[in-house]
Amino acid sequence: MVTRGGTDPQSGPVRSWLPLTAGLLAVVVGALWTVQGLGYVPGSLMTGDRIGVVVGPVVLLTGLLVLWRALAARRR
Repeated sequence: MVTRGGTDPQSGPVRSWLPLTAGLLAVVVGALWTVQGLGYVPGSLMTGDRIGVVVGPVVLLTGLLVLWRALAARRR
């Protein structure tokens, strides 16, 4: 489908920056949850909570995977 401006939404600018933004956000949130779970961020509700130690690295690694795939797709 061609939209106004003649660009295909499947290959337009949104498709290129959205995965990069989502991946970067996941990396930052995953890192934050990890350090909160380990108790390095005082005053947080998640400080010392073990769920952050488990979920944080999973979110961080998922974000890195999304970033890697998005960057590889941009090179093609």
